Amino acid sequence: MRKALDVKHINPFLQSSVSVIEMTTQTKLAIGKPELSTMEFNENTFILQVGVTGVLKGQVLLCMGEANAKDMASRMMMGAPVNDLDEMASSALCELSNMIMGNTATLFASQGIAMDITPPISLFGMNLKLHVDIPALKIPLIEDGSEKIGIYLCVTQD
Repeated sequence: MRKALDVKHINPFLQSSVSVIEMTTQTKLAIGKPELSTMEFNENTFILQVGVTGVLKGQVLLCMGEANAKDMASRMMMGAPVNDLDEMASSALCELSNMIMGNTATLFASQGIAMDITPPISLFGMNLKLHVDIPALKIPLIEDGSEKIGIYLCVTQD
């Protein structure tokens, strides 16, 4: 049976997400209440999936609605208008996930925990339903009272 993710291992993911997003997009975020969640997305949703290997194993997903994804991509590109989640916008958002997860890996390394990440995969669509064999812990990142990004931690430890 897989060992559950220790609560102390959640904070590096959150700390990195908030600090990198705030630094790169000037978006002030609050952390919402964590909950176990299915990964069913009925609205148009942009998903960044990054694999985690090492002592911690699994998948981390950054999920946002279409409007939020366009806004974040625009902010990543110094305010350039983003009308479509095209290759340029997707590349900017993939780079955001690389920066978040690279920072997370560095925080874990400072605790003596070896972690590596895979290149991100981006998905965009409506009525997406993802299955992972590790329960998803969803943590919303909130801007001005509404969810900007949902972080889904599908991670276990050896």
